[in-house]
Amino acid sequence: MRAALLGLCNWSTLAVCAALKLPQVSALLAARSARGLSLPSLLLELAGFLVFLRYQVYYEYPLLTYLEYPILIAQDVILLLCVFRFSGNVYRAAPYLALFVASWFLLSLRKWVMDLAMNLCTVLSAASKLAQLQCLWAARDAGAVSALTWGLAAYTSAILVRFVIMLALNLWVTATVLRYRKAGVKAE
Repeated sequence: MRAALLGLCNWSTLAVCAALKLPQVSALLAARSARGLSLPSLLLELAGFLVFLRYQVYYEYPLLTYLEYPILIAQDVILLLCVFRFSGNVYRAAPYLALFVASWFLLSLRKWVMDLAMNLCTVLSAASKLAQLQCLWAARDAGAVSALTWGLAAYTSAILVRFVIMLALNLWVTATVLRYRKAGVKAE
């Protein structure tokens, strides 16, 4: 039962990731505008996905453990092109795309560079979300931002909530053990 549930979570996450950005692309195309969508958010997210993918490839993890990332990167590149298209100059995307391609190779020059970049992925991901929120708060208009895309992204993140909860509980138990261990030593 447990293996089946884990398999269902893995495959459902992969399926959601395969279509994650499609509602956003559709919303942009329908609105013919990128209003409300944060370019810095998109670039930070793309950088984080790229680092994570490169890390997985560098350390030769099995493809099924990171298959969603090439799919997400392709969808983010399409979004990036749409944002530049609707801002009036699709050619402005070229330097960013060149930087991402160069980063692919630069990340693996040294092991410590790869490891450091991977450790920064959570910061990149959080910064991406904060940049999008800042854009929405400043504009007070969601414009062409897709709620469905963000809801699907929340689903893919919810799978990780279990690990965060277990980490917090394990740390709590550890702290309690250490606290009572010290109290027990004083009592003797």
